[in-house]
Amino acid sequence: MTIGQMKRIDKLLIGISIGLLCAGTVMGQKAERERIREGNKLYNKEQFTEAEIAYRKSVEVNPRSFEGAYDLGNALYKQQKFPEAAEQYQLVAAQGERLLVENPANIARLSQVFHNLGNISMEGKDYAKSIEAYKQSLRLNPADDETRYNLALAQKLLENQENQENEQEQQQDQQEQQQDQQDEQPDEQNQDQQPPEQEEQQQEQPPQNQNMSRENAQQILDAFLQDEKDTQEKVRQLQESQRERRRAEKQW
Repeated sequence: MTIGQMKRIDKLLIGISIGLLCAGTVMGQKAERERIREGNKLYNKEQFTEAEIAYRKSVEVNPRSFEGAYDLGNALYKQQKFPEAAEQYQLVAAQGERLLVENPANIARLSQVFHNLGNISMEGKDYAKSIEAYKQSLRLNPADDETRYNLALAQKLLENQENQENEQEQQQDQQEQQQDQQDEQPDEQNQDQQPPEQEEQQQEQPPQNQNMSRENAQQILDAFLQDEKDTQEKVRQLQESQRERRRAEKQW
C-alpha cells in the first residue's frame, strides 16, 4: 500500500467518524426535545411527578441542557421539593451570561429562576439570601411587581429576625451580669443578716423585671405574627393572580 493510499484511507476514516458524531448529536437533540415536549404536556396538566420523570430523561440525554434543567426545576418546585429545585435553578443561573448572549429572550426565564430561588430561601427563613435573589430577579425584570413585593416582605422579616436576635443577646447579657453580681456578694453574711420571714417572702415573689420582659416580648411577638399573617395573605392573593395569568400562557 502506497503512502497516498494510506492518506486517503485516513481521510475516509476521519470523515466517517465526523459523520457518526454528527448523526449521534442530531439523534440526541431529537430525543431531548421529545422528552421536554412530553414533560411540558404533563406539566400543563399539573401532573408534576410525571413531568419530573420526563424532564429527568431529557437531562440524562443532555446534562448541559438549559431548558431541561429549567423545566425540571419548575416541576420539582411545584412538588415543594425545594432543595432539589434549587439545585437545578443554580445550574441554570450559572449559565446566565452565556444564555443571554445566545438569546436575549432568556432574560424572562432567568428572572423567574432567581424569583423562585428567593421563594425557596424564604421557605427556609434565610431572608438575607432571599433578598439577594429577589434583587437579581428585579435587575433582569424591573417590572415584576410580585418580586418587588416579595423583596419588601423579605426585608421586613429579616429586620424582625435581627431585632429578635438582638433582644435575646441583650437578655442573655443581663442575666450573666446579674449572675456575676450575685456571685460577688458574700452569700453567708447576707443570709445571717436577713430575717427568715423576709427571706421567705423574697423567694416567693417573682422578679418584676423578668415579668415585664416576658410581657413585652409576648406583645412584640403577637404584633409581628399578626403583621406577618396579613402580609402573607396579600402575597398569596398576588401570587394567585400571577398563577392565573401564567396558566393562560404557553410554557416555554
